Parts: sequence; C-alpha cells; structure tokens
Amino acid sequence: MIVWLNGTFGAGKTTTAGELVQVLPQARLFDAEQVGYMLGHVPDLPDLGNFQHWPPWRHLVVETASQLLDYVGGTLVVTQTVLVEQYWEEIRSGLDRAGIPVHHFVLHSDPETMERRIKSDAEHAARNRDWRLAHLADYREALPWLRRSAQFVDTARIDAREAARVVAASVGE
Repeated sequence: MIVWLNGTFGAGKTTTAGELVQVLPQARLFDAEQVGYMLGHVPDLPDLGNFQHWPPWRHLVVETASQLLDYVGGTLVVTQTVLVEQYWEEIRSGLDRAGIPVHHFVLHSDPETMERRIKSDAEHAARNRDWRLAHLADYREALPWLRRSAQFVDTARIDAREAARVVAASVGE
C-alpha cells in the first residue's frame, strides 16, 4: 500500500514520514520529489516552474512506486505536496490501475500556525522560506478538493510522532 502525506510546504510531512516508517511494519520512504529532480537533468524540457507540471513526472511517480512495491513489498510512505486536483487524480488513478491501495492524508494546521512554523524553520534558507510562504495561497485554494479526497490530520497541537500515530491507526496498523 501507499500512505501519501500531502499538505502545504512546511507542514511537517517529511518529519511525520520519518516517524511513520518507525511505526508501520515494512514501511519505507519514497520521496516523489526525487523523480522531479531526475527529470530536471533532461535537456529541452519546458520551463514550467514546477516539475509536477511535466506529465512524465506524474506517470513516473506511479511507475516507480509500482516497481518499488513489486520489488520490495511492504508500504511506501510518500511525502509530496500535490495541490492540482488533476495531477492527484492522474497519480491516484494510475496507482488504482496498478492495484495499489492508497491512503491519502493531508497534514493541516490553521494559517497562523503554518506561517509561524515556516518563518521559524531555521533549517531552510530565507529564499526557501519565502517560496513556502508564497505557496500558502495555493494550498488554501486546493482545500476544497483536498477535503473531498483525503483524510485530514490537524497538526496544530500535535507533534510529528503523534501525527504518525494518527495516520498509522487510520490505516489499521
């Protein structure tokens, strides 16, 4: 199966995923962003501002996840913000066709908490911080379809370890 952790940039997906692989049996991380970095080395791809806009990224995420699960089994924990509904539907339907169950979660906090977390994140440079803050509006716009397609985990008052426990309980582990 796949446990997909979605949410705005800086929501704690990576930290929660690290905790989650400690709780779920035979779970391992799969960072779909790495597929985008791989494609970024291909000459002549159009500059669309985000690798998710390249159709091959979405198809390769599905194919890579499918191949990984066929090879190693278990559970893949995917940390990737997807805010375009069409892109999520392409990924989800591709995984469905491959027979892979997907549990989609959104790590969510109120806007003030998210802004405070992003601004106080010492791990990221100011440029990255500004980029994440600028994308909070995209996340707010995506909330209606995300609420229809994912289970929300409110992380405003819980840490990553507790968020991982909530997710694990929801997938039956």
